[in-house]
Formats: sequence, C-alpha cells, structure tokens
Amino acid sequence: MTLTKTALAVFAVLCAPALSFAGPSVGIISGKVTLSGNAPKYKPLDLSKEPDCVKMHASSPLFPENIVTGPGNSLRNVVVYISAGANDNSPAPSSPVLFDQQGCHYTTHVLAFRVGQEVRIGNNDPISHNIHPLAKINREWNKIQPPGTPPFAYAYDSEEFIPIKCNIHSWMQGYFVVLKTSHFAVTSDDGRFSLPDLLPGHYTITAWHETYGTISKEITVSAGESLSLDFTFNAKP
Repeated sequence: MTLTKTALAVFAVLCAPALSFAGPSVGIISGKVTLSGNAPKYKPLDLSKEPDCVKMHASSPLFPENIVTGPGNSLRNVVVYISAGANDNSPAPSSPVLFDQQGCHYTTHVLAFRVGQEVRIGNNDPISHNIHPLAKINREWNKIQPPGTPPFAYAYDSEEFIPIKCNIHSWMQGYFVVLKTSHFAVTSDDGRFSLPDLLPGHYTITAWHETYGTISKEITVSAGESLSLDFTFNAKP
C-alpha cells in the first residue's frame, strides 16, 4: 500500500465515528396568530394630566395596545413559546434586553426574555416616569426615573408573566414575560412567529395573549422537519 493510500485509510477510520455519532438535524415550527371576530375600536388615550405628553402626541395620538391587530386580523404581542418538552440547559444570555420609555409610552408593549437575563430599563423622555412591574412570584419593586438619569438593569429568578405600569402616567401599561425556555417569539404586526433549532421530540407549544389568555397545542418534530402551526383566538363579545 502506498503512502497516499495509507493516509486515506487512516483518515476514513478517524472520520467514521464522527459520521456515526453526528447529532440529529434540528427542526423548526413557524406559524401565524390571528383573531376570529372584531377587535375593539379604541379611542385615543387621555394624556391631559401630562401637558408634555399632549404636546408630543398632538398629531399622533396614542392608543391602547392590549389588543392590536394587523393585516388579515393578525394578532400582535402574542408570546409563543415551548411550555413543555424542551431540554433547556443553556445559561441565560449575557447581553441584556432593552426596555425604553419614550414618547410617554413603552416602546415595547410585551417584552419576553429569559430567567436570569437582565432587562435594561431607560427613560428617554424629558419627564419623569415610575416603572412598577407587578410581580407576584418574583420580588415586586418600583423605581422612579427622572429625565436624564442613566438606565438601570434587573434580572428575575423565576418564570412569570408580569404586568407593568407607570405610577405617574396611568395609561402606560405593558408586560414582562420571563421564561425558562430559550424557544419563544413575540408576534409583530403580521402575527407570525418562528421557533427554530428544535431537536427531534414532542413539544407543547403555548400562545399567550394578555387579554385572550392561552392556547396550547401538541406537536412532534422530526429531524430536519419544518412544521406549520397556527393559533386563533376568539374575540370577546
């Protein structure tokens, strides 16, 4: 056997175990969340208690964001996540998620992030705000942020869906969604979501909306499979 053939034979032997024990291909679940029925027609929010906010929105009024629909009655601000079946041993991301107060409202109405991950909270308005997450499982706190003060960061220890309010401006409302799983998405205007990088297995997928509650569905993902899964919430009369 020549030197070249010998080298090739050794290379084949070394590579064989890697090929035999290659990890399974990951799959992906994607879909759309829609609303069946009519969303409520909201009036602009009353900002009269804060003249600076009135000036900011003289030509662009603020509306409530607890039910927001888009094209085809797609539903915004729905958190879609794996509620059972995922083996999430990865540490929380070291980079914080951002939560800003600007234009007299929260720039992100529903913010989802991991247990142990920092949320960095800033005030970009020329007025003071008081952010007050109403946690029940985690520690409840509230903090005033005068204009020009630097952002601060906080991390939660347990999974929880936490309503947020501003004690100064009652119309400012939102949610922190603190999750154990790394597999989650929040729908935007088109109502779509995607949960990539799923190992083969059986999962429970849950869609949560602050007004309409939760819907859960079971699904099995095979190696390398792309699956479609849609959710429909029913509008309340």
